[in-house]
Amino acid sequence: MNAATESALRQAWLARGPLTRLLYPLSLVYRALFAARRLLFAWGWRRATRLPVPVVVVGNVVVGGAGKTPTTIAVVRHLLAQGWHPGVVSRGHGRQQDGVLAVGASSDPADTGDEPLLIQRATGVPVWVAKQRATAGLALLKAHPAVDVIVCDDGLQHLALARDLEVVVFDDRGLGNGWCLPAGLLREPWPRRSDAPALVLHQQRQPAPPFFPGFVARRALADEAVNAQGRATPLAELANNAAPLCALAGIARPEVFFDMLAERGLRLAHAWPLPDHADLAALWPDLLAQCPPGATVLCTEKDAVKLWPLLTGTSPQVLAVPLMLTPEPAFFHALDARLSSRHGPQTP
Repeated sequence: MNAATESALRQAWLARGPLTRLLYPLSLVYRALFAARRLLFAWGWRRATRLPVPVVVVGNVVVGGAGKTPTTIAVVRHLLAQGWHPGVVSRGHGRQQDGVLAVGASSDPADTGDEPLLIQRATGVPVWVAKQRATAGLALLKAHPAVDVIVCDDGLQHLALARDLEVVVFDDRGLGNGWCLPAGLLREPWPRRSDAPALVLHQQRQPAPPFFPGFVARRALADEAVNAQGRATPLAELANNAAPLCALAGIARPEVFFDMLAERGLRLAHAWPLPDHADLAALWPDLLAQCPPGATVLCTEKDAVKLWPLLTGTSPQVLAVPLMLTPEPAFFHALDARLSSRHGPQTP
């Protein structure tokens, strides 16, 4: 499915129109299958693995692009500031192997997935990937015994990993039309059932009341874009420069990135919406051929970890525009209270 088709379907999921009503019977089947899977764990026919340290799972109940990875990075940075020694586990969506693997700053995103590599570079903490997150967690703890809390990126529906706290992330779509896949945005019915306490975090670009009770996080683009060497260029300078600007985004909702660039006064000669976790190695030559002479290409940090290794001396300048996520202080107070009720950070 291409990015345009995905975008059209997600738009349909915001209302209860003819297409979604046609798909509604299938959503009932989906709900029944999800409930049956949950019962397998509730009745003990399948067991969740509990790690020897607290586990915080960051995820969402809506399809794609709600901001799980920026939230994971924000949570990890906060834990580091509070004296914890966190590690991160992930499935590593889009990677080309299913083995258990440690993620390093120089890892190939084809092996690790783009989001785990971004998290590792942004935080510097141990990050491991595996199809089964519990397997990744056990391997991480064996390799890094000082780690005293695990943060799981995108694992809300991964019931095989027991958790002490869930962070459920929403964006400006809220619950959409309130129906489950394929008739709506929901991966599972809301409100969801869980044995673990949960914090709800609403990510918003504009000040507004949340759709339902929870904490609020403001999200905005950084004031500067950075190149592969870390050199920063102010967005205001790019907006006032006569050189043409292009942008690409291989994320779940690429149009949101383009809109945020436009809000900062950046006029794009080309905007390329790509599928989430897009294979940029395969797509880059065609995109490069469409770049005007002297163009600068803007992308997300998630795309940059895959795109920068492809650049040569004749490539256009490629800059990543970071997304800044700022949860309200009360969110972190609640996070600290939940974790300290089980264990405090280990003393080095």
